[in-house]
Amino acid sequence: MGLFERYLTLWVGLCIAVGIFLGDFFPTFFHWIGSLEVASVNLPVAVLIWILIIPMLLKVDLRALKNVGQHWRGIGVTLFVNWCVKPFSMALLAWFFIDMLFRLFLPAEQIDYYIAGLIILAAAPCTAMVFVWSNLSRGEPNYTLSQVAVNDLIMVIAFAPIVGFLLGLSSIFVPWKTLLLSVVLYIVVPLFIANVWRGLLLSKGNGLALRKTLKALHPISLCALLVILILLFGFQGSQILSQPVIIALLSIPIIIQVFFNSGVAYLLNRFVKSPHCVAGPSALIGASNFFELAVATAISLFGFESGAALATVVGVLVEVPLMLLIVHLVNKTRSWYEKPSDIQTYQQCCPDL
Repeated sequence: MGLFERYLTLWVGLCIAVGIFLGDFFPTFFHWIGSLEVASVNLPVAVLIWILIIPMLLKVDLRALKNVGQHWRGIGVTLFVNWCVKPFSMALLAWFFIDMLFRLFLPAEQIDYYIAGLIILAAAPCTAMVFVWSNLSRGEPNYTLSQVAVNDLIMVIAFAPIVGFLLGLSSIFVPWKTLLLSVVLYIVVPLFIANVWRGLLLSKGNGLALRKTLKALHPISLCALLVILILLFGFQGSQILSQPVIIALLSIPIIIQVFFNSGVAYLLNRFVKSPHCVAGPSALIGASNFFELAVATAISLFGFESGAALATVVGVLVEVPLMLLIVHLVNKTRSWYEKPSDIQTYQQCCPDL
C-alpha cells in the first residue's frame, strides 16, 4: 500500500478538522458551492467524483468476465454476500442502532437520513481498493479481477432498485429520478469512459501506457477525494461541533457489518471448498464498500448538509483500519482454513504461494 492508502484514516481525520474550520469561518462560500446544482446534482461534486472514480475504474478489465467460470464457487459466494446479505444486514443494523438504540443521542431530524446513508454505503461493493486488499491477502488475481468486473456490471442494474427498496421500507422518500441519474452519472458513464480509455491505452503496446497513466492520475484522484471530504465536513461542521459523538455512533453499525459480512463470506467459501487464495479476497470484497459512489449518491439524493452524506463519509473514515484488520485475520487463519487433503488444490490455484 502507498503512504496515502495506509494512512487514509489519518487524512480523513485531518479533512474533518479542516472542513469544520473552513465551514465555520467561511459559511457563505460553502453555501455557494452547495447551490451549484442541475437536476439535483451538485456540479462541483460531480466533477470531483469523476476525477476520483474514473482512474479507479481504469484498473477494471471487463474482458475478465470470460474467466468467471474458473472460480465460480468464490464468485457465487461473494455475489450472494454483496447483493443478498450486505445491504439488508446493514438496513437491519441501521434500524436497530440508529432508529432505536441511539435515537435519543442523535438529532431527530437527521435519523432517517443517517439510516439512508448507511443503506447507500452498503449497497455498492468496493471496486478499487479491493485490488490492494487482495494483494495483501495473497489472493488469486484472476478471481479478484473477474469478481470486480461482475460486481461492476451488476451495480448498473441492481444498485438503484436495492437502495430504493430499502429506503422505501424505512419510509424514506425515494427521489427515483435523482437515484437513476446518479447510477448513470456515477456508474454507467465512468465505467464506459474508463473501458474505452483503457482500450486505447492498451492498444499502444504492452500496457506501459496504462501503467504510466494510472501512476499520473493517482495523486489527482486522491486530491479529489480529499477536497470532497473537506466540502462535506464544511457543511456538517456545526452539527458535528454540537454533537461530536455522532461520528462514533454512526461507526458502530458499519464496524459490525464489516466483520459480519467478511465472516459470512469466509466461512461460506470454506463450506463450498474454495481455495484460500479465493476465500481471502472474497471475504474482503464481501465486506468493503464503494464509498466514492455512496458519497456521490447521498449528496445527489439528500444534499451536502444531510445526515446521509455524513454517514457515507464515516464509512471512509473506518474502512482502511477495518480492512487491514480483516486482511490480518485472513492471513492468520490460513492454516485453519486449509485442509491437508486440499493442499494440491490450493497449489494449482495459487502456484506462487
